[in-house]
Amino acid sequence: MRDAGGQVIDDAVVLYFPAPASATGEDVAEFHVHGGRAVLASLFAALSAIENVRAAEPGEFTRRAFENGKLDLTEAEGLDDLIHADTDRQRRQALRQLKGLLGDKARDWRARIIEAFALIEAGIDFSDEGDIPSELMNPALANIGALLDDITEVLAAQGRSERIREGLVVAIAGPPNVGKSTLMNQLARREVAIVSPHAGTTRDIIEVQLDLDGYPVTVIDTAGIRETDDPVEQEGVRRARARAAEADLVLWITDTERAGIPPEGNAPLWLVRNKIDLPRAETTLPGGARSGRTFAISARRGDGIADLISGLVDYAHQFFGSSEDGLIGRARQRELLERTVDSLRRSITVAGRGEELAAEELRSAAYSLGRLLGQVDVEDILDVIFRDFCIGK
Repeated sequence: MRDAGGQVIDDAVVLYFPAPASATGEDVAEFHVHGGRAVLASLFAALSAIENVRAAEPGEFTRRAFENGKLDLTEAEGLDDLIHADTDRQRRQALRQLKGLLGDKARDWRARIIEAFALIEAGIDFSDEGDIPSELMNPALANIGALLDDITEVLAAQGRSERIREGLVVAIAGPPNVGKSTLMNQLARREVAIVSPHAGTTRDIIEVQLDLDGYPVTVIDTAGIRETDDPVEQEGVRRARARAAEADLVLWITDTERAGIPPEGNAPLWLVRNKIDLPRAETTLPGGARSGRTFAISARRGDGIADLISGLVDYAHQFFGSSEDGLIGRARQRELLERTVDSLRRSITVAGRGEELAAEELRSAAYSLGRLLGQVDVEDILDVIFRDFCIGK
């Protein structure tokens, strides 16, 4: 392979994929070169010198594949999720998306909606033919009912499968100097937080990403929650309370002396009694404070950590639901399926008041599924989806 001046760039393999059989549906050439920076710089310089040749934008190849009908929008989202997958469960869910399993179901559902819509429209067209409208409306309503059951079942079976992408958020909170940062380091199996015998060491939010049995979990170490006159620590306490209130699960850490007052919020709260290696005096939470499971640990020695991690894995499994077969990978997909279900239910409800009303609701249901697949009115979300892709994907 040589540049325009005849200088050798590299010994390479060049593969040509003619349209429409390529990944993007266009003529595509792949250069398989050695990965040194000098080789890549020379290759890019030689290609850029060719008229009408430029570097691809992030996600441009995938967007071209979508626009040329090689992928539907759910498959493109699955590819993006696969690129950014950090855990095995994220990878498996992204592969299901990339294989088009949700898209295949959505296309089948949309076709069935259109069939029901056609029956109702025929009833409207033949409304002067006596019994024909009812003969067409009844099978249409039966089809809608069966379709409604199918989509509702998929929604119910997914749990919070779309949350697999972001992961479970667990906040470690409690009074100062009860071992929150030590527990954080135990869970991360490395020193990510400063451990000090002085209260108030942690001033800001510290986050670490964990892979617990394939579940993505973000663990947050927060500032010790207490009354203080230090303005910097006050801001840390404020952030700690806010972050704990937004978490999916709060681990409230106490020791033999301090229980503290847990922050308000709707997230489940587990009481974790630390420093069991020291002379023990039971601590209790203030009356009325919510508490779920209770664990006894020594964050310094590691006692009880395995049981706590096992509890977190069990909680993640319950939180995400049956994500092993999850078809829904994003909140956008769930919202559009819920809109579809709402439209189908309304079509059944209004059918007795007029075929035109039922037909309009079916049109709305088909439109929602079209947006799911990227077939109608999705320009407003395409840039958001494809901008997160890697260069050259």
